[in-house]
Amino acid sequence: MTTTRIQTTIRLSIATMALAAAGLGFAAAPAADAAGLRNCVDLTGAALGQVGCYEDVWADGVQVRMTFSNQGFKGATPKELDRFYVMAPQTETPQGYAPSFLHDHVVSDVPAGNGGSYSTKLAGFFVLCSGQGIATGACVPLWTSPGGPPLPFAQTVVGGPLTSEEAIEAAAAAGNVALVDLGPGAVIVGTISGR
Repeated sequence: MTTTRIQTTIRLSIATMALAAAGLGFAAAPAADAAGLRNCVDLTGAALGQVGCYEDVWADGVQVRMTFSNQGFKGATPKELDRFYVMAPQTETPQGYAPSFLHDHVVSDVPAGNGGSYSTKLAGFFVLCSGQGIATGACVPLWTSPGGPPLPFAQTVVGGPLTSEEAIEAAAAAGNVALVDLGPGAVIVGTISGR
């Protein structure tokens, strides 16, 4: 099977399911119900995409909180989007788990000039070990399923964690990971809390 065909198959079979299963929804500013804001991984069934929630994300090697509301992103897809990376867990405690799959997230660093909080529009990308990365041992995969066949989500590259955009982009430039764009329908809007 060709690389293009594999990427197309991956995109078609998991893009929509993965973001919904991960509890990310297509969200805006935080919203809370009477029970307070809940972790997105604790939401199941009809609550998915219907109530506000939060998840931890990595930003420049530090975990911060990103909040989402129950509102879908209705605007035209922006031309410039930051990236929202989804990879294998980077610590013993994954940021995302059942009912979806074990995973962590990485976003760009939180700008320091605005008090440490900001809202941003993000495009979803899976970070998968490439064939080269697996063959050379440079990329250690965690084979897990976001809904469909298991995929080799990158856990470490050259022995180091993937907790920053810089580390992920360097691993991609070296050919050790493949960044799979989840497509234009996977725009996420979230608010990142200060450190």
